[in-house]
Amino acid sequence: MHAETVEEHQFVSLDGYDVPVFSRWSYTTADPYAVTLSFRADRGRWVEWCFARELLATGLGRPAGEGDVRIRPDLAGGAGQLLIELESPDGYAVVELGREGVARFIASTHALVPLGAEGAFVDVDAFIAEITKV
Repeated sequence: MHAETVEEHQFVSLDGYDVPVFSRWSYTTADPYAVTLSFRADRGRWVEWCFARELLATGLGRPAGEGDVRIRPDLAGGAGQLLIELESPDGYAVVELGREGVARFIASTHALVPLGAEGAFVDVDAFIAEITKV
């Protein structure tokens, strides 16, 4: 791992499962607007969800998100928990995480790229050149 990437690991609870699942948050300055939440599955495979970093930061304090990813503090379970709802055509899951670990991860991403400064890390010309290559 280098100074342009941060990660945070923790065990999470998935609704309907008694055994905690190992998870990994990751962020890279190469994609400054997004964070990735990965869950370790069978045989070391990882299932990944990528979504807006701003959505995660907002969800730490209040309900945020529409559609496939929704995040909110767990008011019923205590202020120390965060709930993330993930929905896809293949299924639906509610993930319960430690709020402190997620807050630490977000703070680490802000140390690399302050919220609102993401545009300075995106090379729009290179992106356009890449997607127009045929």
